[in-house]
Amino acid sequence: MTDTVNHPPHYTAGGVECIDALEAATVGLTGIEAVCTANAIKYLWRWKRKGGIEDLRKARWYIERLIARGAPPAPPPPPPGRPPSKPIDC
Repeated sequence: MTDTVNHPPHYTAGGVECIDALEAATVGLTGIEAVCTANAIKYLWRWKRKGGIEDLRKARWYIERLIARGAPPAPPPPPPGRPPSKPIDC
């Protein structure tokens, strides 16, 4: 029998629990940034298995809120085949 309270199928697909992914994804974030990031991921995670297009709209709402608050963008990844650059000491 499926445990729909502790392990609902729309949060356990792929062998990874959504809550574990959210915990990892929000390390270093605090307050509303952590909340909005986690909620956006949650709705993207489950959209095909539970809420459909409405879940995608909810995810977008949280992403737009992060953008409106001016969340700093992540640094770009290094070009393929090159190690990350290191600061030069002067």
